[in-house]
Amino acid sequence: MFKGTAASDGIGIGNIMIIEEHALSYSPQAVTDTDAETQRYTDAVNSFCESTAAKADSLRKSAGEKEAEILEGHIQILKDPYLNGEIEKLIANGTCAESALEQMCDQFITVFSMADDELTKQRAADVKDIKTGMLSILLGIQEVKISDAPKGTVLVAHELTPSMTAGIVKENIIGIVTETGGKTSHSAILARALEIPAVLSVDDAVSKLANGQQIIVDGSEGIVIYSPDEAQIESYTQKRNMFLQERRELENYRGRKTLSASGEEYELCCNIGNSEDAVKAMEFDGEGVGLFRTEFLFMDRNSMPTEEEQFEAYKKAALILKGKPLIIRTLDIGGDKDLPYLGLKKEENPFMGFRAIRYCLKNEELFTSQIRAILRASAFGDIRIMFPLVTTVDELREGKKLVKKLKLELSSENIDFDKDIKVGVMVETSSAAVIADLLAKEADFFSIGTNDLTGYTMACDRGNSDVSYLYSPLQPSVLRMIKNIIECGIKNNIPVGICGEAAANPMMIPLLISFGLTEFSVSAPSVLKVRKTITQWTKQEADKVAEKVMTFATEKEITDYLKAII
Repeated sequence: MFKGTAASDGIGIGNIMIIEEHALSYSPQAVTDTDAETQRYTDAVNSFCESTAAKADSLRKSAGEKEAEILEGHIQILKDPYLNGEIEKLIANGTCAESALEQMCDQFITVFSMADDELTKQRAADVKDIKTGMLSILLGIQEVKISDAPKGTVLVAHELTPSMTAGIVKENIIGIVTETGGKTSHSAILARALEIPAVLSVDDAVSKLANGQQIIVDGSEGIVIYSPDEAQIESYTQKRNMFLQERRELENYRGRKTLSASGEEYELCCNIGNSEDAVKAMEFDGEGVGLFRTEFLFMDRNSMPTEEEQFEAYKKAALILKGKPLIIRTLDIGGDKDLPYLGLKKEENPFMGFRAIRYCLKNEELFTSQIRAILRASAFGDIRIMFPLVTTVDELREGKKLVKKLKLELSSENIDFDKDIKVGVMVETSSAAVIADLLAKEADFFSIGTNDLTGYTMACDRGNSDVSYLYSPLQPSVLRMIKNIIECGIKNNIPVGICGEAAANPMMIPLLISFGLTEFSVSAPSVLKVRKTITQWTKQEADKVAEKVMTFATEKEITDYLKAII
């Protein structure tokens, strides 16, 4: 048995197909006809873009718009003027196309790999995928194809790239195992979109497993069983059938209000990064958007998005939601993101540095452009503004002051906007949690960002395996923070939501119900599951559980108790 990262729920029982990576070796040769070599490179770029666009179309049909955009992003990266310009300079100086491409791609991979956040690190995998595809074209080597895999196949690979995934025939692949990748990697995102069970980060899977052998993939628990015996096959077959039955039963919760067993109503929204995600939120029966991460609009480009570009993006999302709430978080970006056009300095500890609301308040032109775009878009839906990483009342006041100023500006220009637009705070720092009573007097709503709140409160980086054991929203200190934030919201008659991973955690849900939370914001595929969980609890039952939980002194005591009763 092997243990890895549970990346996509479900059970797959089938036979192994190992995806071997072709050796892309070559002997760098100095070129004399640089014009011809430049043309050879340009032809390869055109060929890559054409085939990638076709793969994106295929992925759009099998997985969705957001997943197709991953591959379309590869085209944008390869067409980046800086990247192409540097490659062509190297070729002009006599470097062969293969070597020029590899040198520049490796530079990008190194920069992205050093980033502190998973989203930027994922760019390294994208560039590596681009490099592999381009070298295959330049060297005339056939790319790995998995479209011919028979039914009942479990794919095993060092890494399953987006370009490989585009060739998956959903009906034939019943499991994925890779040696690399995490829950936020593109392999995981694509596996979940295709509803294929996946376990990632399984050490030496390619060398330890063999083609054609039977294997069980438990994507819910992160377990891989090689050459299972009859008892294991029978046990996991039952488990798979139960999982599929539960998935079918979840459809019964589509189109229903989110009510507890005792009748309290909750708002169950989705977290999104673009208008295409808004489409998915509606497809999965979300009741709105509790978090629109606007930083995605600023990435993978050479200049800051204009006010008009931002306005169109926010307006599009609002129109898709058809009057349902849309909470737009202002730019949450800092020195951990590689955005040269913003001139961000590299910081030793960017998560405690010059970022988010701090950066925006000091860069009024950028902030003004974004706030104006949000205000203008508010004429087309129920839009709300949320400031991230607030640590002081002053920051909230300064942000609201700018909103007020821009409202007057738009009024003088006769531009429509929601004059009563709500302005809230993303409570994700220990400071904000401690002064939640003060912030609640001046904010229109709270949204608790449990991911960062947990990290800041426990002084731990969840990406650091040495301290990741501390990272849990079920730590007594984190639960006390959350309870206090919600109570402060209730006392000041403002709604309080939650938009971190804890919102979808079945062990957290009864506690959040008891504390008085009013809104849950989760990933789109989690909506029906969370709705079902909420309907299983009365407020009275949740209160009893929470009362007991708050008497425990350790995270283990809390977790053991909740596992025993849920």
